[in-house]
Amino acid sequence: MTTPRITIIGSALSGNKGASAMLESAVQTLGDRLGDVEFTLLSMYPREDAAQNHYDNLEIVSATPRQLGVTINVLALAYRVLPFLRGTIRKKSKAIGALAESSVLLDQGGITFTDGREKFLLYNVASILPALNTGTPVFKCAQAVGPFTNPINRRASKTFLPKVKTLVTRGRITHEFAEGLGLSNLYAGADYAFSLEMSGTEPEEVSRHVDLSFFDDDGDVVGVCPSVVLQKKVDAAGGDYAGQIIGFIEHLQAQGRKVLLVPHSVRTGTDKTHNNDLPLCREIHQRLSVSSNVLFIDRELSSQQLRYLIGRCDLFVASRFHAMVSSLAMAVPTLVIGWSHKYREVLEMFGLEEWAFGHDQLTPEHLAERFEALEGARDDVQAKLDAHLPEVKQRSLAQADLIAELVRAG
Repeated sequence: MTTPRITIIGSALSGNKGASAMLESAVQTLGDRLGDVEFTLLSMYPREDAAQNHYDNLEIVSATPRQLGVTINVLALAYRVLPFLRGTIRKKSKAIGALAESSVLLDQGGITFTDGREKFLLYNVASILPALNTGTPVFKCAQAVGPFTNPINRRASKTFLPKVKTLVTRGRITHEFAEGLGLSNLYAGADYAFSLEMSGTEPEEVSRHVDLSFFDDDGDVVGVCPSVVLQKKVDAAGGDYAGQIIGFIEHLQAQGRKVLLVPHSVRTGTDKTHNNDLPLCREIHQRLSVSSNVLFIDRELSSQQLRYLIGRCDLFVASRFHAMVSSLAMAVPTLVIGWSHKYREVLEMFGLEEWAFGHDQLTPEHLAERFEALEGARDDVQAKLDAHLPEVKQRSLAQADLIAELVRAG
């Protein structure tokens, strides 16, 4: 019997550790369900991903934006319209060969086909079009889509999203947007990263780089996870995102609290800020008037290692979406500064949507006020996390069952 192959796009091992968490959740859960299965990652960062790949059954194939948008899509179109060349194309292109051999393409883009992100629309289409042209079913893992009021986004969405085998919506708001577009290929799930399992070796691994005694002393630890995406949005509106996060950390310090400053999206060896919060976090750390009671994670860690560290916090303030997912998955009361409905709809699953506010509301006073309110409601928030987390994890795992059924059906 031929070993089934699954191709994945839209996630990575390097850079954004939310993408890594989704990718590794798929490898873990589908391996559990299917046994012997091969994976191919169409990677935006092939060298970085290959360097961090520790899975024997995961192949990294280069699919940089230029390669994906031009080479892979042109070859996929040729594969469709020139049947006599299919054998040659499969041999010459690892990407097309993988797609042609795969039972399904998993699209793990976290947010796609949404108003206000039209500059990413071409990539959203280019990610799934090769599979459509090779006849490979497309399964869009749990993600945010919509709204669809922009004419360009609406037209593209109405053209391509109905061609997808299954679109797993990541929350109520996304599901309502998708139903409003007339889509019927929907499944109401939860982010795949909620399914991520840790190995149990994380404390030992993290202790090689981080002084974990920071968490053992008396006093709460407040995790703070900034985001360069939020920085660009706040600063573009005339604000000072870094300055506000610095002021908040210094406010916590003045109260005698300890702070974990942790980037959740890191690209090693570059100062480029795409999918890289480390330069921003370094700036924040350097500009603090005092660095006492602050533990700064000045390196790239794995998604499991980060989840372990976040789970050691007593309270958490997140701007990165998947840092929020990790804190919720570890049942840590969390305050969220966001920029999209994708944050609120996940918090809704826990009955905690009041603990998110938009970047347009970010002021030192409002941030401090909402944090103090979270601390005051900690017991209630903790009870809701404990009550709803099993159901959310089950909704996340359900998509693995759907994918496994699709693979078994051939």
